[in-house]
Amino acid sequence: MNLPLYIARRLHGNDEGGKKVSKPAIRIATIGVAVGLAVMIVSVCVVLGFKHTVRDKVVGFGSHIQVQNYLSLRDNGNYPIVVNDSVMQAIGSIDGVEHVQRYANCQGILKTDSDFLGVQFKGVGPEYDRTFIAENIKSGEMPVMSDSTNTNRLVISQLTANKLKVKVGDKLFAYFIDGEQVRTRRMQITGIYETNLKQYDEMICLTDLYAVQRLNAWERDQASGAEVTVKEFDKLKEMERKFINQVDRREDAYGNLYSSVTITKSNPQIFTWLDLLDLNVWIILALMVALSGFTMVSGLLIIILERTQMIGVLKALGARNSSIRHTFLWFSVFIMGRGMLVGNIVGIGLCLLQHLTGMVQLNPSTYYVTTVPVEINVPLIVLINIGTLIVSVLVLVAPSFLISHIQPSKSMRYE
Repeated sequence: MNLPLYIARRLHGNDEGGKKVSKPAIRIATIGVAVGLAVMIVSVCVVLGFKHTVRDKVVGFGSHIQVQNYLSLRDNGNYPIVVNDSVMQAIGSIDGVEHVQRYANCQGILKTDSDFLGVQFKGVGPEYDRTFIAENIKSGEMPVMSDSTNTNRLVISQLTANKLKVKVGDKLFAYFIDGEQVRTRRMQITGIYETNLKQYDEMICLTDLYAVQRLNAWERDQASGAEVTVKEFDKLKEMERKFINQVDRREDAYGNLYSSVTITKSNPQIFTWLDLLDLNVWIILALMVALSGFTMVSGLLIIILERTQMIGVLKALGARNSSIRHTFLWFSVFIMGRGMLVGNIVGIGLCLLQHLTGMVQLNPSTYYVTTVPVEINVPLIVLINIGTLIVSVLVLVAPSFLISHIQPSKSMRYE
């Protein structure tokens, strides 16, 4: 039989130690552990949800990797590159690539009877992954765009629709200026999306790939580039090296050089900001673990002082210092266990409540989302629990050595 564990169970089961003074200390220690763990769980779940939500929105517009003309990356121009079936098949065959799609850009002006607005038309083909836009459609739909005919269909953002005062089904004129020549197209709005990424919502309108190719006077096999989705975002740097070795500096049929760029490098300000959130999480975790450790140390010292007589009796009966220390460490683990149970219930409960109701709102112009996103990562929550328990127990080892200085002859007369 494990004697320290047995005594600790009896102490914990005996009305939390039985002493009037120890009850508040135990409650404070329990609350400290519960609050610390709840804050850690909420912080990690919110940061994970926020990072992944914003990241997925940025990736939704530009995929993980873009293959473009080298000149386009050098001076931010719009130069064509050959992206035919063989090129797409070659890119898609690279290990780790999940999806490849073509796109073509051109600048233009949308005009109604009373307003006009400069936008960027992004032409996409039938292979375009519509999942992201479909999830953010406010009204209408995201149709399958064509690479062989001009259907004059247009998908715009809610921000653009508000500025032009238009809705799904409305028709408007699009003007494209090429030197001294002005081309006009009459287009119909088939869908309106809203992602709250202002830099994209202000500019991007989706239409047929064929229409943009014709407006740019490009060949049928030319496009602004190819958007590549990889299977694992965490391996983006590894995929970047593969593209540098297998795609970059290759020439197309017209002598243009292929070049690639990852989404993290094309949007450094957003991803740098997201990376800074990790530092905030580590600071919160350190502070909350310190809070839990401090309250547990205080509670343990109070309990030891109150149990001085019991410690003296155990020593007089031949118990070793190590056995008595283990008894009080087990007693502390029981207290921490109760606090961690409450902390998990509160922390996970708050995360579920926010996920289901979205009760905490955010300013989308600043945070890119309308509500606080949460992502409940069970393995990470388990890891937080284990880490908190281990660190708290290690912190209690040093105070437990106070037991070694208690002498049986004096302690049994201690009041």
